[in-house]
Amino acid sequence: MGEESLRKRKGEDNGKEDGQSIQSHEPQTMNLQKQAKLFLFPVGLISGICMIVGTIIGSGIFVSPKSVLANVGAVGPCLTIWAACGILATLGALCFAELGTMITKSGGEYPYLMEAFGPIPAFLFSWTSLLVTKPSSFAIICLSFAEYASAPFYPGCDPPQVVIKCLAAAAIVIITIVNSLSVKLGSYLQNFLTAAKMIIVTIIIVSGIVLLAQGKTENFKDSFKDSKISVSSIGLAFYNGLWAYDGWNQLNYITEELKNPYRNLPLSIIIGIPLVTVCYVLMNISYFTVMTSTELLQSQAVAVTFGDRVLYPASWIVPLFVAFSTIGSANGTCFTAGRLVYVAGREGHMLKVLSYISVKRLTPAPAIIFYGAIAIIYIIPGDIDTLINYFSFAVWIFYGLTILALIVMRFTRKELRRPIRIPIIIPVIVTLVSILLVLAPIISAPELAYLYCVLFILSGLIVYILFVHFKFSWPQKISKPITMHLQMLLEVVPAEEVTE
Repeated sequence: MGEESLRKRKGEDNGKEDGQSIQSHEPQTMNLQKQAKLFLFPVGLISGICMIVGTIIGSGIFVSPKSVLANVGAVGPCLTIWAACGILATLGALCFAELGTMITKSGGEYPYLMEAFGPIPAFLFSWTSLLVTKPSSFAIICLSFAEYASAPFYPGCDPPQVVIKCLAAAAIVIITIVNSLSVKLGSYLQNFLTAAKMIIVTIIIVSGIVLLAQGKTENFKDSFKDSKISVSSIGLAFYNGLWAYDGWNQLNYITEELKNPYRNLPLSIIIGIPLVTVCYVLMNISYFTVMTSTELLQSQAVAVTFGDRVLYPASWIVPLFVAFSTIGSANGTCFTAGRLVYVAGREGHMLKVLSYISVKRLTPAPAIIFYGAIAIIYIIPGDIDTLINYFSFAVWIFYGLTILALIVMRFTRKELRRPIRIPIIIPVIVTLVSILLVLAPIISAPELAYLYCVLFILSGLIVYILFVHFKFSWPQKISKPITMHLQMLLEVVPAEEVTE
């Protein structure tokens, strides 16, 4: 009987290791399994298209037109840049579609860099994303929201910077709280705000078409006159235009949650990004039907100026819905924030507590709170244009490296199944453009800030060697009590347990 009992006990232990339920631990296991299902939700084709469109269309189209025009100086090159940015985003997204269906793991660029080049580039990507690109993106969007929300209260002049920054910080805090408290609440808020942003996009486009039909075409005559074209100006114009398209790779962060990713990932990209490109070009045409280049450059909030001139007594609709649009994009950024941290934590490349998930709230609360705190820090010193330039510089380093990974794996990982196989010329073109986008501003208009950005990325090597490669014991002695207290405070559990 004693041996039989021991065998049963061993069998139960093996069952636990295989992920099967044990009677004595059943309530906890069921809780965690339930949590996993609620945290990870299946995304179909329509939802995928809506996620791409809803994430891309945010603050960019209401902020970047002025910056793109300022860099190229004329209407014709400005519209050309907007169309070219859409083409580049589509080509880049097609490269990511092949990567996403070849390596069906969530986390965006992280698993692709890990597979092609090993842990060091993957770690540098997660290091830079966690502390630079993701929080700065969050900060830029909330600053844009604050500019549009405060503009109606300061007619004829720019809102004070302290008002803009305080309002942006308040927006970050509210979005962080909402997404930390409930996945469903964040999802419902996102659906409402996505609908709102499509209303304002439709209003601006239809108004522009009506004005064109009435003959408002004088601002399009000699559209290439007085343009200032140089390698530096085109590079910076692309930075601002591509910022408005940022989000084209968002589905790759949730590949594991896509229904039939081999079909829905490429279809969502092929439908979603060209749709956004058409909307962006038409919106810029609408802006130029009522504003000259000089007037657009002098406008603090382009869409608000458009509304004042076209919608008259109903002009209050524009800043309201633009605020909805920008806050919706910020909410979407925060909503997907936990995926990269979760995947990096799974590989041991991130502080474990940042990959923990709330047991009661069913949200990646530590990651979301961390993103919110870092984003508030970015709001304090920076203005929107500066943040966009440095964000774009950092992010295109890794976009180019990731698409280079696709080319490398065509030769080094021939055994991998590729349900989608794009022509090799596409990743080659996108890689070359990425190199130009990174090098152009450094060569033409060098600034120390670009050097600081590169040094920060490379400083991740020191962190990797000390804390990931050698795994010194003293950081663990410091982090363990902090992790324990944060677990008790936030009531969170390791993501590894959740996925078992």
